[in-house]
Parts: sequence; structure tokens; C-alpha cells
Amino acid sequence: QVQLVESGGGLVQAGGSLRLSCAASGRTFSSYIMAWFRQAPGKEREFVAVISWHGGSTRYADSVKGRFTISRDNAKNTVYLQMNSLKPEDTAVYYCAADQSSWRSGSYHSSPGNFDSWGHGTQVTVSS
Repeated sequence: QVQLVESGGGLVQAGGSLRLSCAASGRTFSSYIMAWFRQAPGKEREFVAVISWHGGSTRYADSVKGRFTISRDNAKNTVYLQMNSLKPEDTAVYYCAADQSSWRSGSYHSSPGNFDSWGHGTQVTVSS
């Protein structure tokens, strides 16, 4: 089992930047795919970004493409989400997720139901 703990959230002005971290502990498998999701009040949980630990493959939601960057440091069992040019609509609780799976094309990794392990989330608030 893998435990995930997010950090780095906070309050930032529009146009600013934040870097979120997700530290994995317990039994961490190199084949785990890591992802970020977010959920705003009254909305469903939505996909943000996903990365394969060793393959270096990434995929982003259209809404964050060009602004957010997902990366990982396998030696630290940590995945990051660098968020630049933040907008008020980015305000949400951001969740880290992990799943044992082979890397797939398409929308498979954008579905919350395909991830087994979740962190408790970190709040990101972007003011206008």
C-alpha cells in the first residue's frame, strides 16, 4: 500500500505560481503511475496531469496545458506539479493519486476511478 501526502498549496494572486508536492511512503512500486486531480466546490473531480515514474510520459488537461508541469523525483518518491500563470478558475483542492498500471494512451488516466490510492488534498486558492 502506498500513502500519499500533498503539500505546497496556499493563497496566490492571479498570474502567480505555486509548486505542489506529493510524497509517497510505504510500499512504492516503480510501475505506479502518478497523477494530479482537482475538485472545486460544487464540481466533480477533474483530471489535471499524469506522469509515468520511469517512462517520463506526461499528459495534461487542456485547461492547464502550457501552464502546469508535472515532474517526479523517484529517489525521493515524490511527484510535483509546477503551476504557473495561475487563474482564479484554478482554485480547488488538489489531490495526488497513484495506481499500478501500464501507461496507456487516450483518456484512461484522466478518470479518477482508475486510481486506487489518494492523498487528502491541498487547497489552492487563486485570488483576482
